[in-house]
Amino acid sequence: MRNYKEEYQRWLDSPALSESEWEELNSIADDEKEIESRFFAPLEFGTAGLRGTMKVGLHHMNVHVIRHATQAFANVIVSAGAEAMAKGIAICFDCRHNSDVFAKEAACVMAANGIHVRLFDALRPTPELSFAVRYYGTTAGLNITASHNPKEYNGYKVYWSDGAQLPPQHAAAIAAQMEAIDIFDGFKSCDFDEALASGIIEMIGEDTDAAYLERVLNQAIDREVVKKVADRFKIVYTPFHGAGYKLVPETLHRLGITQLFPVPEQMVIDGAFPTVESPNPENPEGFYLAIDLAKKVGSDLIIGTDPDSDRIGVMVRDGEGYTGITGNQLGVLLLDYIINAKRRTGTMPENPGAVKSIVTTEMAKVVAEQNGVHLEDTFTGFKFMAERVAEWEKAGSYEYIFAYEESYGYMMGDYVRDKDAVTASMMVAEMAAYYFDKGMNLKQAMESLYEKYGQFAEKTLNLVMPGLDGLDKMKSIMAKLRKEPPTEISGTEVLKIRDYSDGSITVPALGVVGETHIKGSNVLYFELDDGCNFIVRPSGTEPKIKVYILSSGETAAECSEKIEKYTEFAENLKK
Repeated sequence: MRNYKEEYQRWLDSPALSESEWEELNSIADDEKEIESRFFAPLEFGTAGLRGTMKVGLHHMNVHVIRHATQAFANVIVSAGAEAMAKGIAICFDCRHNSDVFAKEAACVMAANGIHVRLFDALRPTPELSFAVRYYGTTAGLNITASHNPKEYNGYKVYWSDGAQLPPQHAAAIAAQMEAIDIFDGFKSCDFDEALASGIIEMIGEDTDAAYLERVLNQAIDREVVKKVADRFKIVYTPFHGAGYKLVPETLHRLGITQLFPVPEQMVIDGAFPTVESPNPENPEGFYLAIDLAKKVGSDLIIGTDPDSDRIGVMVRDGEGYTGITGNQLGVLLLDYIINAKRRTGTMPENPGAVKSIVTTEMAKVVAEQNGVHLEDTFTGFKFMAERVAEWEKAGSYEYIFAYEESYGYMMGDYVRDKDAVTASMMVAEMAAYYFDKGMNLKQAMESLYEKYGQFAEKTLNLVMPGLDGLDKMKSIMAKLRKEPPTEISGTEVLKIRDYSDGSITVPALGVVGETHIKGSNVLYFELDDGCNFIVRPSGTEPKIKVYILSSGETAAECSEKIEKYTEFAENLKK
């Protein structure tokens, strides 16, 4: 195995590099740390595919890494046989710089390997890619996107035939192929126009949109509540320069929303995201233009979708200003609304089920239990939720009505197997219209749910650790927490520790006492004596450790106090 200096020199000497790529690499010749950061190792291929900053180098996103990963992916499809190759792959991309270029490169590699390609003619929401896989019955799917990451990033998000992100065994197979293939001369490719003319690459677009939107609109539960307030209920929408710009407004209009005000500056497709530092709907500061427009038109609700339109953020009028609804809160609001709206309209299935991630608010369990809905936890990631839903379908046990996680992702319907901000935008609009008719906004609706189900509060901390040193630091923190687990956190006794990597449940004074219902993920879950939960896990897509604090109590103030107390402990983990 070459060291990073040898790998750097190999790239410099490769005729595969364009002149501009060579100049970029040559410009760092005297920067030892930058050379190391680019060439110390390949980007790791996991169930979320690849994600990294766009630079020339082994550890970054560029055409060479795209071709390399796609050849490995193609080998896995080819190994599945002629039928899998004929069913082929659907390929999509977002608004980011190079996304369209990377998508075409991937299409050419797949086509050169004899795999039929359905390539979207322009950027589309990630959930439509999941839909296309299921709708056309393809063997696999690929989306070139880095979701809500900053403009410097791009990614390679992979799907299998069920429309969900790649299962671990297929991710491992692709990773193994990447190790065996040379990055510069181990791949096949072809001329894009010739492949298009031959039919092995096929463009898809408006017909797929129409089929997808039909199914999205079928998820609406009670259109009459929208109709009742259509002339008064106003929504401001921003796609943050991304893929939601077309289908989200179209969906809302078809639902019956007539007072819709898109943010003009952010309806412009631009991978540089010129109006925001970060196109992440979790960050309220990104909504400043939407808030300005909302104040101007007197809007009741603001909806924002991230660049690949799989996650949604929401703000509501709060006095003279606007306040955000957290991902946890929006999920609870939707769960409660869907249950009651389906009952109201007689559309509730006989054995309803819901799914959430282990780091999502425990309030969802209370809502489900009190309404007779079965609820199960999975690991973070919609591939795990999709897997659980598929198990229910196969067993004929539960019919899922909703799945969500705290990071602003929501899934409904059997036509996608990933989070879907197009469908979620429609459901939020319907729900907000329902409460608007009752003289309430979503913040007030949330307060009513706290009164009904009890007080809960949550906080997520991102302990960012960039660079090589950061990766080592992250591993060190997780190793120390396992080797020397705390018996108390901020003065509160730890009752149980769930280690989801090996599935062990430990009581500090007794040792291992049981096993978790799922295992195989790098997550530590501390159950505390005051009913709170403190959860630590490294991010699968970014250089950071995420800490989740889930609290409950008699009052909102009590919940906030607990969160404040545990926040200090969380922040000290990084020191």
